[in-house]
Amino acid sequence: MAERMLKFTELAQQTPNKRAATQRREDFAEIYEEFEPPQAEAQASRCSQCGIPFCAVNCPLGNNIPDWLKLTTEGRLEEAYELSAATNTFPEICGRICPQDRLCEGNCVIEKGFESVTIGAVERYITDTAFEKGWVKPIRPAQERAESIGIIGAGPAGLAAAEALRSQGYQVTVYDRHDRVGGLLIYGIPGFKLEKEIVLRRWKWLEDGGIKFVLNADIGGATSFASLRKTHDAVLVATGVYKSRELGGPGSGLSGIVPALDYLITSNRKGLGDAVPEYESGHFNAAGKNVVVIGGGDTAMDCVRTAVRQHAKSVTCLYRRDKQNMPGSLREVGNAEDEGVTFTWLSAPEAFLGDDKVTGVRAIRMHLGLPDASGRQSVDAIEGSAFTVPADLVIKALGFDPEDLPSAFNEPELKLTHWGTLKTNPKTFETALPGVYAAGDIVRGASLVVWAIRDGRDAAAAIHHQFAHSAHAQAAE
Repeated sequence: MAERMLKFTELAQQTPNKRAATQRREDFAEIYEEFEPPQAEAQASRCSQCGIPFCAVNCPLGNNIPDWLKLTTEGRLEEAYELSAATNTFPEICGRICPQDRLCEGNCVIEKGFESVTIGAVERYITDTAFEKGWVKPIRPAQERAESIGIIGAGPAGLAAAEALRSQGYQVTVYDRHDRVGGLLIYGIPGFKLEKEIVLRRWKWLEDGGIKFVLNADIGGATSFASLRKTHDAVLVATGVYKSRELGGPGSGLSGIVPALDYLITSNRKGLGDAVPEYESGHFNAAGKNVVVIGGGDTAMDCVRTAVRQHAKSVTCLYRRDKQNMPGSLREVGNAEDEGVTFTWLSAPEAFLGDDKVTGVRAIRMHLGLPDASGRQSVDAIEGSAFTVPADLVIKALGFDPEDLPSAFNEPELKLTHWGTLKTNPKTFETALPGVYAAGDIVRGASLVVWAIRDGRDAAAAIHHQFAHSAHAQAAE
């Protein structure tokens, strides 16, 4: 009912309770507690039900946010879940890891003095409740189809496409090089942001819906790409981008300088109970060390907060711009600061010190200049401003580039853009090879999980359209 909404003028914004920094530094459990039903309903009631919902406009998935907020306020949680799940394959995951401060919540029309609606927390609450109540049912297509789709990559784009295609009745098999489903959701994002049981729960749900998984797959090696094309009527490449951007300069080859993703994967495997020799040897273990993380994105924030939980002696983040210009979520920066991370803004590495193993980072102060062609302020080094930060472990979190998939798959007919991503028809998602499609970061470049979900769903729609068009044409002959 309308009178239940627009409570932002009398009800303050309240996020779910957050565990104390001293407590959460000791484990990898999620830092936010669950909303209680009265809290969720009250916070959802702060929505202004505006005529043009900029929260939905600025959500890559176009989620019907005002509608499911209203349903939550009215206690119609099962309907709220159905509406949320209609546009988002993994709302409980997006509610945890999306940078809402840059997307939906950051574009809420409520004046900043009243603060935005806590959209992400309510989104998470809706789907977690749906799982608890048994409302989340396995995929049951209205009609089975004979066509078989092979998907390479069990990350968010591949899983979103698999769910959408299976819902249409296609026979779907997902291949992944890892031993678990989830891609970066399981191995790249730390448990304090996304507990792994949440991802494993979705894996089981997808299997219960009839999607098959082939793990530890070696596409281009033990399983040729050509054989995969023969096995399936269509193939979707959704491998993501994992190649760490390199950092040059004197001493960049010293031991103790590691890529961010290798560090995070090792930590997550340890948390999952795997035997991890790289961790046990100390190579990817921050315990007792002075740790320096280079970068300012969400991956850098994951690294500094992981190092804190591994009981590092000190954790410093070097970023060449200031706090207002960093690409990562400011909420994550705040969480890291609470947990004891030191941020050294406007600083860039100049050289790495040490003989065989890194002992320090020589950095230089930077100055923000005029905007460049991209609109961001340029950065210039300040002469004579060099300083040294002690470091026993340096983590490079500078972003990711795509692998050379034509070489990896031994399929030279796959064409690349000048950025190294797979070249596709933007309308059909088809690559240069007939019947081979691509979606997610391998096409877009490194981006957010929510964009990968959007791309996977759109690619599935394009594949379905192609098959439906072909069947219609055959029937007309």
